[in-house]
Amino acid sequence: MIGVEDVEAAARLIAGHVVRTPTVASPGLSALLGVPVTTKLELLQRTGSFKARGATAKLLTLGEADRAAGVVAVSGGNHAIAVAVMAESLGVKATVVMPKSAPAHAVEIAESAGAKVHLTDTMDGAFALVSRLQADGLSLVHPFDDPVVVAGQGTVGLEFAEDVAAAGGGALTDVLVSVGGGGLIAGVATALHARLPGVRVWGVETEGAEAMSQALAAGGPRQVALSSIVTTLSAPTVAQITYDPVSALVTDVLVVPDADAVQGTLDLAHYGKVWAEPAAGCLLPAARQVRQRVGDGARLGLVLCGGNATTQDVFRWAERFGLR
Repeated sequence: MIGVEDVEAAARLIAGHVVRTPTVASPGLSALLGVPVTTKLELLQRTGSFKARGATAKLLTLGEADRAAGVVAVSGGNHAIAVAVMAESLGVKATVVMPKSAPAHAVEIAESAGAKVHLTDTMDGAFALVSRLQADGLSLVHPFDDPVVVAGQGTVGLEFAEDVAAAGGGALTDVLVSVGGGGLIAGVATALHARLPGVRVWGVETEGAEAMSQALAAGGPRQVALSSIVTTLSAPTVAQITYDPVSALVTDVLVVPDADAVQGTLDLAHYGKVWAEPAAGCLLPAARQVRQRVGDGARLGLVLCGGNATTQDVFRWAERFGLR
């Protein structure tokens, strides 16, 4: 398990390369949920998601030979965008592998940043291809199974804790974080527990992308079947390096239906005045569950992890689920 000192080192490393995203109280979401809500707007990060942090940390720690050989990454969308864009900014050649279910705009962004893009039929196939490309000499920038990447993602929690403390208005009692492979929640939980003792951290997954909750039920990482429309949370398994801190530091991992995640995206736009993807939208239905479980004294923090969903995608999903 990484420690808060690793997250602090990552923060120093990536400073100047990534955005210190805003931490803001949300009157609209507070009214909707009936308790104070503070949001960490990581959807305003470079490349549109928190993934820029871990990708940048990894790229900056590569040796000269590895940088010259180039890097490879596997992704359902956001990690591919982050690696492609940040590698271009640092002068590193990137290859990314995505399943065909990945958002078309993610493929376009990665290609426009100069990355070589491979598409596979499934996410499992994407991971298999990456292994072959890594064997050919490319350096892997794993989306979550890497302590440098996890520490980089943990800088979200470090900033969140610092900003909440600076604002004065009362400490957070509960922070909700989306879970794919677990890199974000592992890093954020590490930072938050060090800086905000007593805070509860909750993970959120969508049905059909339940790698962490199934791992917790089984006592360790294992392969899971994927069917969620939320490809940016669709990891076929978590890693031991993400499972361990989650099992130790996270209160629970909640699972919500895809339809509720899409409704959450619509509600974030209406009440929170932000355009998020369903990977962040899933936090709202989960926040209602947390509020019911912990009571009226809750002061909620939401890590809005990304905003890389097109209006066309969201409206198509909304129509599919009969949402308004």
